Amino acid sequence: MVENKSGIWITGASSGIGRSAAIEFAKVGCNVFASARRTTELERLNKELKKEKLSVEIFPCNVASAQNVDQIVKKISAISKIDCLVNNAGITTFKDAVDNSIHEINDVINTNLLGSIYAIKYVLPQMIENGRGTIINVISSAAKKIFTASSAYTASKMGMLGYANVLREEVRKYNIKVINIFPGATETPMWSQEVRKENSDKMMTSDEIARVIVWAYLQKGNMVSEEIMVKPIQGDI
Repeated sequence: MVENKSGIWITGASSGIGRSAAIEFAKVGCNVFASARRTTELERLNKELKKEKLSVEIFPCNVASAQNVDQIVKKISAISKIDCLVNNAGITTFKDAVDNSIHEINDVINTNLLGSIYAIKYVLPQMIENGRGTIINVISSAAKKIFTASSAYTASKMGMLGYANVLREEVRKYNIKVINIFPGATETPMWSQEVRKENSDKMMTSDEIARVIVWAYLQKGNMVSEEIMVKPIQGDI
């Protein structure tokens, strides 16, 4: 359990890994600030948590808007310090590069890459002032291995990996941890129902990834797991 309630801001918390992470952090006693575009799903999350006498603070946010991210960080900061940012919001298209529209490419890059960078930019000053902090980026095994029909998604994730690696070296002196987690195939709404139905038994669950995220945050002492690759036992799908 967390001794002094840590403030954890999770983006993309309405479903999948982000939703599971919000639940897992709440269970260990953290103040969880859950963001996503779908407010109704965040409210549904709180209804589920209420059964266990737990709750999260809801902050609807479109991370692709720098102005929106700035506003949300200010609102959260008025309640609590943000000890940990979990950059999780993400979308994809599963199309070959030739078939991706410019609109689709912009959506993926703006959400996955720029959205994560915006979140970091607005929480970083207070982490530096506090002399500590943790930034956990839920990236993807696609940043390490080539998968077809995912060019824009891969570009966003490889870009995030590069940004995070440079950031880590810049903020070590402020006692800020930058942790990159690379999940392989995980059963989340990002996949089509057809793919999930056919491969769910071969995929990891979002709850399993969430436990890895919380474990990485709770590590004590002068240690940080800078990169964590997690894959299904049977390998990539």
